[in-house]
Amino acid sequence: MDIAQANDELGIEGILQICSGQGGFPVIIVDNEHARAEISTYAGQVLSYRREGQDHDLLFVSEHAHFSPGKAIKGGIPVCWPWFGPDPEQKKRPDHGFVRTRPWRLLETQAMAQGSTRVRLGIRDDEATRALWPYRFALELEITVGESLALALITRNTDERPMTVTQALHTYFLVGDIRRTQVLGLAGHDYIDKVGETADRRQSGPVNFDGPVNRIYLDSAEELIIDDPALGRRIRIERGGSRSAVVWNPWIEQSRAMGDFGDDEYLGMVCVETTNAAADAVEIAPGDSYCLTTAYHIQRD
Repeated sequence: MDIAQANDELGIEGILQICSGQGGFPVIIVDNEHARAEISTYAGQVLSYRREGQDHDLLFVSEHAHFSPGKAIKGGIPVCWPWFGPDPEQKKRPDHGFVRTRPWRLLETQAMAQGSTRVRLGIRDDEATRALWPYRFALELEITVGESLALALITRNTDERPMTVTQALHTYFLVGDIRRTQVLGLAGHDYIDKVGETADRRQSGPVNFDGPVNRIYLDSAEELIIDDPALGRRIRIERGGSRSAVVWNPWIEQSRAMGDFGDDEYLGMVCVETTNAAADAVEIAPGDSYCLTTAYHIQRD
């Protein structure tokens, strides 16, 4: 991306500019009356969202995150697509698909009513993607920065065959102390427990954290809440186009084993992901599209 040209064509004076970020990746800076956000065009990834007048970011990014080509950025809102988790065909393709390690195009920016700002990014198939996944597609991510942060991930099947995808907006939330944090809205829902020997279980009460958590919740509620008393806030999560949700915290041993994550950083983060995962796969007919949405609202105690 030519940053100067991008600013000439898509910058919004006093609200949105494109600059060079970590690793030299172009970063879109949105600073409007409601919030400040940073969006990397590499990976199509929101890295930061902070409401006006608030001390803490909504999102967590590891201090050890890689900002280099071919590496995933640990934190923010990675896009997992066209599969979530390990390669479903066991062909040694990358976990969580391939769009989180590729550059996206900045397609459109828009100053909206009530002071919000919309950014639209896109990525299409090419020879390299078709070598990994033999379909033609157009994938777009619409990000709206306002009193809340809203995302829409839109898959368009431009191939002549139906395609099946699993996917996630793999959001890393900043929390004050994971040991005091709870996730609400999943009581009574079945989940696949991925820690240790995979098992099917049912959630009783809120999700608490006193060890590693890696769960795929099935037929989950459209609205979830992260209760974070250490930072004095609740994060309300609205979801659309999703019947599954993932909750993840690596805890101590896995944190120490990851080269792009600090040994103690698990204390300050939790992933609550809007997904189509496990049996919640989506089939898209030729010429059709599918939209996965999420919105995050910060509520002060």
